[in-house]
Amino acid sequence: MTIGIDCRIYSSRHTGIGRYVHELIKRVCKNDAKNNYVLFFNEPEFSAFNIKLPNVKSVLADAPIYSVREQIHFLKILNNEKLDLMHFTHFNAPLFYRKPSVVTIHDLTLFYYPGKKKKGIISRIGYNLAFKNIVKKAKKIIAISYNTKNDLVKLLKADVKKIDVIYQAVGDEFTKSHDEKSIDKTLQKLGIKKPFLLYTGVWRLHKNLPNLIKAFNELKKEYGLKDLSLVITGKEDPFYPEPKFLPKELGIDKDVILTGMIEEKDLVNLYNAALIYVFPSLYEGFGLPPLEAMACGVPVAASLISSIPEICGKGNAVYFDPNDYKDMALKIYALYKDTKLQEKIIENGLNWVKNYSWDKTADETLKIYRDCLMN
Repeated sequence: MTIGIDCRIYSSRHTGIGRYVHELIKRVCKNDAKNNYVLFFNEPEFSAFNIKLPNVKSVLADAPIYSVREQIHFLKILNNEKLDLMHFTHFNAPLFYRKPSVVTIHDLTLFYYPGKKKKGIISRIGYNLAFKNIVKKAKKIIAISYNTKNDLVKLLKADVKKIDVIYQAVGDEFTKSHDEKSIDKTLQKLGIKKPFLLYTGVWRLHKNLPNLIKAFNELKKEYGLKDLSLVITGKEDPFYPEPKFLPKELGIDKDVILTGMIEEKDLVNLYNAALIYVFPSLYEGFGLPPLEAMACGVPVAASLISSIPEICGKGNAVYFDPNDYKDMALKIYALYKDTKLQEKIIENGLNWVKNYSWDKTADETLKIYRDCLMN
């Protein structure tokens, strides 16, 4: 049989979805020698892809996600390959693709938090249409958490019988490091001094960065943590400039460090150097960063909302109300001042993260392929 996989969002340089596709492809193609695989890429990933296996074919799709070209050109390419099954790794499948398919739904963020980028009526209609279309037509739906599964049923009336939950995992590179020279080099390059709180990820409405910055201001001014810094990674987003101007308004801009996009090695070093990793999201389909932090031996403070308690588990993080920045500050301070609690959270987190495995993700995904091909 021939299975297609949409790899247009691929590699760790794309946040969660790209990492998911990257880790999945590494394993699925190697673990299944019986079927043939056709992988559809955009540039530069098409040229950079270097897995050479006799049953794997890479195709240049040349179709940006969320584009008209995706609906016309990508559809033509898919039909030319005569696939027995197509795995769309994100909801944005061509509307008129008629052959058997599987789709991975990561979250329903834009139904809850459309944000400034999706306020236009045309983009909202297009988003809803694409989402509902693939959820209805797919033979199987992979949800990356039970929270996402429940949202699919609640918001889109999806058939619960065809939804399977398959968790994501943490890459092997995220681990506790004892290479102090490498860590210090990263801190010097980025102009960071210890102690610091860390946030990693994109700047979006549901990421709740304004409340994180307000909580940090509370820690500085109400709890007296004068030497503490806040490090925020991620590409600047002109639609969400709050991390740039809010610290200035609060008079704490010298203590808020915006690193921009950083290399993966530097990201691992930042996790290892952080005093506390803070995950303030209002909504997540899964939430890899707190698990990455746990794997690096960092205590986690996170939102008690959405999928986050499901993924982080009980006793492996300190939870706060993300809509209340004062509660966020209070819970972070409680973790900051209690070294025994930090040690307990670190130990629990290191053990908890072992429950997640990309090999398991790939094995369970292959089972879904087999089930779809047999039925």
